[in-house]
Amino acid sequence: MNSPATDRARYDRATAHLDAPLAIVDLDAFDANADDLVRRAAGKPVRVASKSVRCRALLERVLARPGFAGIMSYTLAESLWLARSGFEDVLLAYPSTDRAGFGELANDAKLAGAVTVMVDDPAQLDLVDAARDGGAEEIRVCLELDTSLRLLGGRVRIGARRSPLREPAQLAGLARAVAARPGFRVVGLMAYEGHVAGVGDSLAGRPLRSRTIRLMQAAARKELAERRAAVVRAVRAVVPDLEFVNGGGTGSVQQTAAEDAVTEIAAGSGLYVPRLFDNYTSFSGRPAALFAQPVVRRPGVGVVTVLGGGYPASGAAGADRLPVPYLPQGLRYDPQEGAGEVQTPLLGSPADDLLIGDRVWFRHAKAGELCERFDTLHLIEGDRVTDSVPTYRGEGRTFL
Repeated sequence: MNSPATDRARYDRATAHLDAPLAIVDLDAFDANADDLVRRAAGKPVRVASKSVRCRALLERVLARPGFAGIMSYTLAESLWLARSGFEDVLLAYPSTDRAGFGELANDAKLAGAVTVMVDDPAQLDLVDAARDGGAEEIRVCLELDTSLRLLGGRVRIGARRSPLREPAQLAGLARAVAARPGFRVVGLMAYEGHVAGVGDSLAGRPLRSRTIRLMQAAARKELAERRAAVVRAVRAVVPDLEFVNGGGTGSVQQTAAEDAVTEIAAGSGLYVPRLFDNYTSFSGRPAALFAQPVVRRPGVGVVTVLGGGYPASGAAGADRLPVPYLPQGLRYDPQEGAGEVQTPLLGSPADDLLIGDRVWFRHAKAGELCERFDTLHLIEGDRVTDSVPTYRGEGRTFL
């Protein structure tokens, strides 16, 4: 890996002919991160989470690499668009109420063969049937398991509020309901352990909280591995030809891959490595996706102002959802202003070495959400831009 100063010089040289604001992906880092995901998956295929990439060219790039297979999408409209674009295995990770989309799916054999939809409630099947518009294509269905950790008799719940299906009998019951219903077929099972895969366990300056998180995650992994195996056995008793069992996420690839019941791993953020993935003991990656804001003011000693930059990430509001000034190192937000909609003051001694028109490079808190702010990603190899490719937004696609 290069030093941060070396990377900053590379990025400045590579993009000197471009006006900021701009966004880049360092392909050397992107490819190295992809290799690391494959290594940690230990032979199990990695399904790429498209919401963490949001760029068709980069989805194609990573899926061309050994060890990756399939896409995990986030809306039905996106799923259909990707399938029409030639992606042949698209798992929609969230239930949908897109009636027009379901009508298209049920009336197109190619789309129906490429897209799998998520179900955790029979009412979702009713909605699909009501939207068929005469279409008789069989709909591929994946069932989702609630992965949350329950403690103290259920009085304490840790984990995302997703599926209501938790116990083997519940999943097997829904599998039977789907099997008995014409026009649907269960092909997969998904369980996303976000409280393990998406929560860092090494928080700077917070050793007690970090230890508490590690203890929680160890307990969660043990409980889920046992329950997931039981659920898979129960569902396979109903659907012997189940095609896949998906689990994991960037932060838990190697632990989830070690479970015999899991057949594939989901990951996407680990390709870009946003700032929220700095706080993990299980792996380290190379920041690959960055954005640059130009210096437009020098209000005083130790202060510069850049254009824009207020790009908060989704989730519970807090300082950890803000982008972080990355290069040059040593800059920080003014606590009275933070990251601004139109301008952002930055404090620190490196500010005195920055001139009007210089760039400050930022890392977004999360991965694909950066692409909702930029229509182009400039792809860098060494100290050159070798290609410029559209994001979803650049293709006129804003799915959420």
